[in-house]
Amino acid sequence: MPQIPIIMPQLGESIAEAAIISFLVQPGQPVDTDQDIIEVETNKATMNIASPCRGTIEKYLVELHESYPVGAVLGYLQASAEDAKRLGLDTPAPEKNGDDSESGTESAGRALTGGSRTGVMPTVRGLPVPANAAGASYISPRMKARMNELGLHAADLAGIAGSGAAGRVTIQDFEKFIANLEQHKLSQASSMRVSVADAMRRSWTRPIAHVGLSVCLEPLFAYRKVARPKPGPALCGLRALALALAENSAPAGRLVGNKIVHPSAIDIGFAVEAEDGVLVPVIRHADQRPLPDLIESYNELVELARQRKLPVDATGGSIATVTNFGTFGLEWATPIPLPEQTLVLGMGAARRAPHWDAAKGQFVPVMQANLTLSFDHRVLDGGGAGRLLARVAELLSHPEAL
Repeated sequence: MPQIPIIMPQLGESIAEAAIISFLVQPGQPVDTDQDIIEVETNKATMNIASPCRGTIEKYLVELHESYPVGAVLGYLQASAEDAKRLGLDTPAPEKNGDDSESGTESAGRALTGGSRTGVMPTVRGLPVPANAAGASYISPRMKARMNELGLHAADLAGIAGSGAAGRVTIQDFEKFIANLEQHKLSQASSMRVSVADAMRRSWTRPIAHVGLSVCLEPLFAYRKVARPKPGPALCGLRALALALAENSAPAGRLVGNKIVHPSAIDIGFAVEAEDGVLVPVIRHADQRPLPDLIESYNELVELARQRKLPVDATGGSIATVTNFGTFGLEWATPIPLPEQTLVLGMGAARRAPHWDAAKGQFVPVMQANLTLSFDHRVLDGGGAGRLLARVAELLSHPEAL
């Protein structure tokens, strides 16, 4: 029967390798197509490798708790000639030369890791760019010339995941990034916007500013008492931000050179504390689904993030993030947007505070919390950020309409 190789797949953008955690199916046992057979782990996420076709596990070539590069042969399964041919997998197993030299895959794997299987740092799942990428900190003369030709600066490349040595952005990464921009809506930035961006760029690579606002949460708490199922405060904030950006998505745009790159969808991420860090699952088209319809998806993503098992399609590509730092008892914080984003909405802990009731002519105690909006000052000014945050607060005061 044909031997079908089990290959370490590309588990996510720029992930170079993964460690073997467990064998879900033992040699000699039958498997179906797409059945999970090996559990692996990157720095921050665990996931499964599936069988390429129906057959029987013949053997594994790897060891537990060792890391192997993308493309490495992890083992072989026996399949029928018909299944192998139908899937185009009827390639014979590689044989070693008479001098017992390494196979091409093994040799390439060792070359990738410098002779050690633990020399490559994989991507953190849940972040839009590799955690260890150096970005555009080093720019080759060829790239500098190309950037000058297009009128771009290093800060414009903050969201590019570099694939070169030590995470450097290569000319190929750069050209792929430029080509991808053409798939988005583009509009001419005003001369004032370009001037502000240039000033902020000189001040700091990513000039981040912050605005804050206190919001009464009495209507939200009253709604949560009767709602079934009950939405969490962060999800309510996410939905409010999505609706506000659906009305005007310009604040979530990114400035690249003298062009505003508008978001193609209102995909909002939310921060989830996981072991050794924070992951950012994403709810797609959050503006198009009412709050009750989001609760199940949100809770599922929270649990998957805590287990470090977020699916690929639930990470990256979001235009803003919501973080509920109030869960730590914090009333005020100024979080920083992710590299590919312009905005992050922060929600503080609710506290009982005096509030002036004009109808009663006296102060009354209410539950209120601080909202903060951190933003890229190159794209958005204080007035626009303040109006966006005020709109979010207004939407939260009418949770039944979310």
